[in-house]
Amino acid sequence: MVKNKNIGGRHHRSATCKTKKAGSQIPSSKDDIPPDDPADGDIFAAPPELLTTSQGQLGFPDRVYLLASVIFQNNHLEKLASHRLVNYGKEKGLPLPEVKDEMQHTAYELAFNTLKYQELLEDIMIDSCFNLTQPLPDDQMSLVAVMLYDLQDRKFLPRERQGDEEFVQEVRDVEICLLRFKTKLAASLARCRIKHDLLTIECILPESLKAKQERSSSLPLYAWVNALKGSLDEVRIVLKSVGLSQVKSIGQLKGQTFCQDPHCEDMLVFPAQLKAELHSTKLLSDHKLIIQDKFCSLGPNSVCSLLPDEGDVLMVGCFSGLTVSHTASLIAEEHKANVNYQPTVYVCVSNRTDAQREELQQVVTLMGCKNVKLIPKVFQSLDSDEKQLEKVNVILLTPKCSVSAISNPVEFILQENGDTDLLQDLSQDSVPQSKLKALVAQQRKDIDHALKFPKVVAVVYSTCSSYPEENEEVVSRALEQANADSEQEGEPKKADFSLSPSPFSTPHHAEGPKETDSFFMLKPSEQNNGCFLAVLVREPEPVVKEPPQEVLARANAKGILDRIGPNQPTRKEHHGHSNRLAKATHARNSQHHLSVSIQSKSQESRSSNSAGLCGHQEFGNKRESPQEHNTPMKTTTLHPAPPPASPVAPVVRPRRAHQEVLKPVVLVLPPVHFPNFFPPQHSRAGYSPNLNYNKWRPPAQTGPASRSSDQTAFTEFMSSAGGGPEP
Repeated sequence: MVKNKNIGGRHHRSATCKTKKAGSQIPSSKDDIPPDDPADGDIFAAPPELLTTSQGQLGFPDRVYLLASVIFQNNHLEKLASHRLVNYGKEKGLPLPEVKDEMQHTAYELAFNTLKYQELLEDIMIDSCFNLTQPLPDDQMSLVAVMLYDLQDRKFLPRERQGDEEFVQEVRDVEICLLRFKTKLAASLARCRIKHDLLTIECILPESLKAKQERSSSLPLYAWVNALKGSLDEVRIVLKSVGLSQVKSIGQLKGQTFCQDPHCEDMLVFPAQLKAELHSTKLLSDHKLIIQDKFCSLGPNSVCSLLPDEGDVLMVGCFSGLTVSHTASLIAEEHKANVNYQPTVYVCVSNRTDAQREELQQVVTLMGCKNVKLIPKVFQSLDSDEKQLEKVNVILLTPKCSVSAISNPVEFILQENGDTDLLQDLSQDSVPQSKLKALVAQQRKDIDHALKFPKVVAVVYSTCSSYPEENEEVVSRALEQANADSEQEGEPKKADFSLSPSPFSTPHHAEGPKETDSFFMLKPSEQNNGCFLAVLVREPEPVVKEPPQEVLARANAKGILDRIGPNQPTRKEHHGHSNRLAKATHARNSQHHLSVSIQSKSQESRSSNSAGLCGHQEFGNKRESPQEHNTPMKTTTLHPAPPPASPVAPVVRPRRAHQEVLKPVVLVLPPVHFPNFFPPQHSRAGYSPNLNYNKWRPPAQTGPASRSSDQTAFTEFMSSAGGGPEP
């Protein structure tokens, strides 16, 4: 017999034992049994060929029934006292008895199915008068409901009990009562089906719930490749070696086939019936291939694509050790080339028990991940001041949600550490408005706090809910609040967040949404469960351009530039102005030297011409006196002259009026020819210096009466140089 402490805190165990010792009316295994019931020795004996039902076997171990009854007790629908004919006791929130891991999933599935058919099971007990004729305490009626569902599911056949199975007296007592009453119970079930016109009991469920059950039975298997244990090509080779062939899309999955997921490149998809064959390949046992729902892989792939080279990741919410391992393996593979820094995945585990934290750490270690660290603090108390979180750039937020888009919610809740308090609501596919508001309030707190991390560049928010209140509305309100907080008076403006297309909203994902979609959503279908994902990215900080005078004024106020004021030119401006003055002065000097040079050349040309033409004859002017020599010569400049009344300008002036600096021009003139300058009848030897060449005139031309072009060009040149031939 099991000790009382193993019942999970339920006190009715000792009460039942005392009643039996005082002469209980509950029949034991040695009491008389109606003729239509099997004998005591045959209660747990059944032919091996009858050990297969919808659960795969005839019955479960005693410990499974016990755990399922506590789950049902904590989550069953409580009716009003005026409508309550079956009482389950007043206690709720009972601690769960400890069971093996493989039994936990079975117990939750059994309790969930009992919750779905609670109304029908109560009608059977009332119609057969079981609740009135069987002396069972109210706090054992939850165990009656669980075992009654299993009994009708296996067609009221007795279950088989394994030899090494743990014996629980309470379960045996309830089972004997049900077996003694099984004929009346079966008849009541038949009458209820006729009354409600039910072909099967599944027909009594809501249409949406029936659709979920049908989808869950046909959903394909999704499995991601653990990059720390093997590569995608290695897994493909193993699969093809056992006779599997790869197809292009999920719609083509049939028989021994598999395909690659259209959104997650490291994920493969298989038909549901190939799970046993996958186990035979040892890919699952070697942790190279991990079976998990597709929703769980969208977040890790999004984070990996958003993480900078030297940034860390913070995971917050409800997820399993497999999801943490997937995130860590993707990041480690993506950044393996960076030998200077390896990103770390921080996991907030404040909502987990010590046993759950230890289990998560074991899974992560088993998958080969070394870049994972657990943070026991509550997420709301974490901020960027934490030393270990100073490099966190991306946050993956998967908060508690209604799980309304999952076809098999029990399996998902257990695997991903979901909220088991939603079992009763999910059993009717309807979440009360009060619970939905509570979920939304917590989601708002989580996402608002995530957006307050100043170094975070992206937040990935994902749920498996079909309610807009938990998806689009939460994200939109969080963005409005975050951007409003960034504009508070008295604080420097922070960069705003905005929605960004997810990594799956790209053209090469043919089955994904358009790139312009703000959110990534998958609707529940025969190929996948539903999900929602949003990527919130911090916008680049705007560049503030200040006027130069404001910069100088602020610098002077701080004493940085003591000699520079807002109205004084900077060193660069002063240097540029000096250069301009020097260039202007140099230009004026150059023009002056150019004019003097032109004049001197003109004088030399006239002197040489006079000497050549007139010999010793002097041009009309006498030798200049010393006083006259000191007087500046009259020149023709190439730039505009200043007004006569203007004062003499200093060498360096702050500013000058705009002047045009004329560039010197080189004039190339044709050679000057003097026809018949030396008559052929006179030779050089007979040259006479007494000849008066001033009376020479050019010979008559046969053309029009005008001066030659050569003479005209020469005359214009001499005039521009300030000289010219005497009239």
